[in-house]
Amino acid sequence: MISREQLAQIAKQAADDAGFDLAGVAAVREEDFPELEAFTEWIDAGHAGEMKYLEKRAENGELRRASLRNAAPWVKSVIVCALNYNTDKPYSTNAKDRTRGWISRYAWGTKDYHDALMPRLRQVEAAIKSATAGQGQEVQVRSYVDTGPVVERVYAKYAGVGWIGKNTCIIHEKLGSWFFLGVILTSLELAADLPAADRCGSCTRCIDACPTEAIIAPGKLDARRCIAYLTIEKRGEIPEDLRGEIGQHVFGCDICQDVCPWNNKSGNAPATSLSEFQPQAATFHPDLKTLAQMDIETYRKAFRGSPVKRTKYSGLRRNVAIAMGNSGNQEFTVDLERLAEDPDSTVADHAQWALRKLQSK
Repeated sequence: MISREQLAQIAKQAADDAGFDLAGVAAVREEDFPELEAFTEWIDAGHAGEMKYLEKRAENGELRRASLRNAAPWVKSVIVCALNYNTDKPYSTNAKDRTRGWISRYAWGTKDYHDALMPRLRQVEAAIKSATAGQGQEVQVRSYVDTGPVVERVYAKYAGVGWIGKNTCIIHEKLGSWFFLGVILTSLELAADLPAADRCGSCTRCIDACPTEAIIAPGKLDARRCIAYLTIEKRGEIPEDLRGEIGQHVFGCDICQDVCPWNNKSGNAPATSLSEFQPQAATFHPDLKTLAQMDIETYRKAFRGSPVKRTKYSGLRRNVAIAMGNSGNQEFTVDLERLAEDPDSTVADHAQWALRKLQSK
């Protein structure tokens, strides 16, 4: 029989062969994971906003994501894999061109991260199944990329991949926080890694830099105030008192990661060489005028396969209107006047707000 230690090593080697930058193993001892209890409290406090999929409950009334056993009673170990998506382009905190918007770094590439990670996870699955074939036991595996009832960052911590920073992101002392997480649930008992040590110390740069004060305590985020949530997940009207703080962001936000010292050690965190994560003209610091004038077909073509489509055509134009209003650039008046007459009432409302803001300046 293959030992627990050998199984863990096989999984990690397979992850390395598949191109992952980091991999670790967490045992499913959820009663020892206080972060899962904190997740339930976070949901109960309403901090998830309109992300109702996070609130789904199992038959026992417990949040599905509060315990993996609600979805996979057979699970004994979780393999967590991380893939770096950072590039050598500037951070949003260094972007000063007010005619351009900001799309979050993770969405710059040619391929949605779900599609980039899943084939690699399948490769790790195959290696595990091959290594255990003929061992006289049925091996179950199931992979997720931000799609299943898993609080990935909790298992990433206990798999030693990184610690949970004050901005709620997983941080690794060499890679920083610019990486995607994928998880593999397995019925095998693998030797677990030690949890990553918290190295944030007394630093509060992410908390201090958040324009909307969404980080309400170390490691606790009120999504309803988060720019990433507002520009991606939020449908319809964005609260007026938050619009001015969104700045130039049209999809997502990187500020709390941009200011993190662990992403700035000796310059920047290392850049990936993977072609699917290299920035495209439509996604890296895009021209606001171009975005505002996109028709639906141009939008679909420009963002085919991109995470940007998650905000939908209406949401992107809503966000562009806000960014134009925040720019102080009077040259956007004509575009905003056109958007203010848009049949989409959400787009029209935000364009009218942006016009009022420009006029006030």
